[in-house]
Amino acid sequence: MTDPDPSSSRRAPAGAAVLQEGVTNAIRGAVFAELAAVGYGRMSIEAVAKRAGVGKTAIYRRWDSKLRMVIDVVSAVTVHAMPVPDTGTLRGDVRALLDTAAQALRHPLASQIVPDLLAEAARNPDIARTLEAAIRDTQHDISSVLVSNAAQRGEVPAGTDPELALDLVLGPLYWRLAVTRTPVPEDYLDRLAASAAAAIAASGAGS
Repeated sequence: MTDPDPSSSRRAPAGAAVLQEGVTNAIRGAVFAELAAVGYGRMSIEAVAKRAGVGKTAIYRRWDSKLRMVIDVVSAVTVHAMPVPDTGTLRGDVRALLDTAAQALRHPLASQIVPDLLAEAARNPDIARTLEAAIRDTQHDISSVLVSNAAQRGEVPAGTDPELALDLVLGPLYWRLAVTRTPVPEDYLDRLAASAAAAIAASGAGS
């Protein structure tokens, strides 16, 4: 079929101005695969490029270092994997958030990558600061909306701390699935949701 505007191809930006989504997705997948295979410390830009089937320049067009690449990729997945729930009740929102988080933490890649990154953060202040900022931004977005919705419904007092609220929701689940790796009974998430919702309301009442 004839291009209705043959000059359009000449107007398209070239070189570094074009970042093909397919290439970016291939690199993101390669980052996770390399993290799971060798860990952050042994991972290299060269290995990621080879696994993704691209040149190193394709990676450096997107990120200026291994650390920035890893944090950006992990953060992006976290944001997309944990949308802010809006079920109409605080307990329902907490339960939906727990379900999403549990699925993510049970994933084989997550069970390898998350502990490895935290271990690297303990050894490297740059990684610790960057990882903390990325996690804090994601948490703030989720918890602020969750608490704001609950406050509008009258389920929690105004001024309830969003960061504490998310800690009360995800802290016990992370401890169980990522640290102690204890099996989760069928009704555990329901019971945890009820307890966390009550704790969030109580924490706001005491502020």
